[in-house]
Order: sequence, then structure tokens, then C-alpha cells
Amino acid sequence: MTLVRREVAARYRGSVMGLTWSFFNPLLMLAIYTFVFSVVFKARWGVDTNESKTDFAILLFVGLIVHGLFAECVNRAPGLIVSNVNYVKKIIFPLELLPWVTFGSALFHTSISIVVLFLAQLVFNHFIPWTAILLPIVLLPLMLGTLGMTWFLAGLGVYLRDVSQLTGMFTTILLFMSAVFFPISALPEQYQPLLRLNPLAVMIEQSREVLIFGEIPNVGHWLILLAAGALMAWLGFAWFQKTRKGFADVL
Repeated sequence: MTLVRREVAARYRGSVMGLTWSFFNPLLMLAIYTFVFSVVFKARWGVDTNESKTDFAILLFVGLIVHGLFAECVNRAPGLIVSNVNYVKKIIFPLELLPWVTFGSALFHTSISIVVLFLAQLVFNHFIPWTAILLPIVLLPLMLGTLGMTWFLAGLGVYLRDVSQLTGMFTTILLFMSAVFFPISALPEQYQPLLRLNPLAVMIEQSREVLIFGEIPNVGHWLILLAAGALMAWLGFAWFQKTRKGFADVL
């Protein structure tokens, strides 16, 4: 927790507004999404004939929040060990905590974005469904899978520095292939099962169900995602522990 607090504080150290930026940034982005997609492109989600201009932006924002949590951890993972050489060579430090620090920092900013989302819901739609309390449970598979990916990429990034170039492309591709900008139901029926193979797309849909539509996600699908996330976490941690023996020599 100390390292997470230091990580968050370091991001805003020296700025006039300080931690206020963590609230202002998602608020500004939500305003921009509302203008661009609702006013400029006149986009609609298609879930309701009375859909307002802000409804699309709010639905889009949910997808961006979930994707952003995953993307921030994955993009930073390859450089975690390389940028903390002192922890490897000069002191005895539990290196497996570094992915937790990155995840904790990303989770802090995700929480701020969710607060902004709730405020937008109250202002424009005047209610927040009770199912919103299920969001931590819905996101549990994503959290486990993200930690697994972070451990894996942190270990791999020490030996293969090109990984940091690939993760940016990978997360950008996922942004367009994970139902962030559209519902899965908007695709032709023959492509919908293919997109549902993407765990991130399914979790984004489930997050919209509990945060916006007041629906309880399919328990069977959630259990499958939970098992997959736990497996990814275990494999990623095992890989990290296996490769950490050579960190000092490589660095």
C-alpha cells in the first residue's frame, strides 16, 4: 500500500492541481466523448428508441474504463523490472510485488473514473442501478487475468526488450476488438460467437449490464471467466518466479 500511494503521488508531484487531475481527466474525457460521438457522429447504441445523446457516451465510457485498467497494467509491465534495477541488484526486495503496485495504481484511477461515471448517471439519468454493487465481483476475473499478464510480461521484458513495443499495439487492437465502441449484438450473428471468445469483451458487456442496465450477468459465463483469470494469474506468477533467477545477470 505504501508503494501504491507513492506511485500515485509521484504521477502528480509538482503539478498545481495535484491529485485533482485524477478526477478532472476522466471528467474531461467523458465530456469529449459525449460531444464527438453524440453531436458530431450522432452515434446511437440502439438499446432504446428514446436514447439520449449522453447515453452512448456513458456506455462507451464504461468500456473505456474496463479496457483502461487492463491496458495500463499491460503497457507498463515490460519495463517494471528494467526500470527498478536497484530492487534487483542492491537490496533484497520481493520483486513479485511490483506488478501489484502497478495494478494498485491503475485500480485507483479506475475507481476515480467510476465515481465520474456515477456522477454522470445521476446528472443525466437520475439513478444508479443497485446491481452496480456487483461490479467488483464482475471485474474479479479481469483483475486476476491482468495480474497474470503483468507478471508474465514483467519477467519477459527483462530478456526481450521488444515486448514493450508490442504491448502498445496489442492493447490498441483490443480497444477496437473488445466491444468498447459497440455492443456485441451489433455484429452480424456469425461473428458474435467469435467476439465472445475475447474475455475482455465479455467483461465489458457484463460491466455495462450491472452499471447501466441493472441486469445480473450470466453466472455460468462469469465462472468460466473466473477460472480462466485464475489460471492466467497462476501461470503468470509461475513464469515470473522461474525467470527472476536470471534478472540480476541480465540487468
